[in-house]
Amino acid sequence: MAGVTKSSTSPSKRQRLSKAALALLVGVLAIAWSPRVEALIVGGGGSRTTDCLAVFNAPANRPARRPRHIQCTDGDPCDADGLVDGQCSFPVAACINSTLIDRCSLTGIETLTVEHAEDNGDPEFDPDFQALQARIDADLTFPSLATNQCALPATIQVPVRGPFRKNRCKKGKKRLRMRAVSTLIDDRRVKVDRDDLKLTCLPAPSGCSPRQFFSSTFDRVQRQIFNQTCAVSACHDSEAVAGSLLLETGASHANLVGAIPTNALAGNAGWHRVAVPAPGTGDLTRSYLLHKITGDLPTGFGSRMPLGGRKLDRTLVDVITLWIAAGAPNDGWVPGTD
Repeated sequence: MAGVTKSSTSPSKRQRLSKAALALLVGVLAIAWSPRVEALIVGGGGSRTTDCLAVFNAPANRPARRPRHIQCTDGDPCDADGLVDGQCSFPVAACINSTLIDRCSLTGIETLTVEHAEDNGDPEFDPDFQALQARIDADLTFPSLATNQCALPATIQVPVRGPFRKNRCKKGKKRLRMRAVSTLIDDRRVKVDRDDLKLTCLPAPSGCSPRQFFSSTFDRVQRQIFNQTCAVSACHDSEAVAGSLLLETGASHANLVGAIPTNALAGNAGWHRVAVPAPGTGDLTRSYLLHKITGDLPTGFGSRMPLGGRKLDRTLVDVITLWIAAGAPNDGWVPGTD
């Protein structure tokens, strides 16, 4: 027909071009939103006029436009160990007198302290934070006017929460804080820089199986229960040794199996911390550990553990129950715990 111009591109060809353009757009977006694994200088989010006193050198990737925090999925490239093992590993270093922070020209730092880095009864003590403080103390000299000085990185490990019922895991989080104090300004005052870094580990989509994370039932008991709930500061760690019970890795098994509780009534009743009357056979009724985590305790036998905290997840109570019933083995998998 006159006055009508036909397209030289057939519908099928136009569809192919549209799909190609869409694929290109998706690829560009994927690159833009992929996890960043390179280290960045990260200010703490406080006043920009003091933010250069101390900064983190860390693989920050959130939020995407101005990364200040770290979020990673277990086993992804942003997880330094590259393994789906129930935790993310992040290298984090501290730097002082940075020249890379906008609107801050301060130079001169007197002290730099990582919070919750001292094992002195602090319930939030974290040995990874202690390792970062140790690197600062070893690699940096205070007071200092030198610019852009960095300590070697420490590895901050953030475990996912789980596995729980039906092998489900939840994201794990840590919050790292530093406090820097400047040298005297105008010989009469100091300024303080507070830095804050959030670290989040998301469970791997490929699964949350105990056998992926742990080598045995007792390894699961140690790492998922004792290390995260019991062998913590001011409780059953090597500093406090509450109730004369040490539950740190390498010590807990010998301190539990066949050991008499320090609670006099429990000891006089013939209970053991973990009662194993014969190899491969445990006595749930006389195992003090099980009663302590369930709270099923006669008057005078002590308080439920964790003391003052939330009850242990039912899945983990079941794991301990099955482990004790099987004779509390030091290795191998007890059916139902994997």
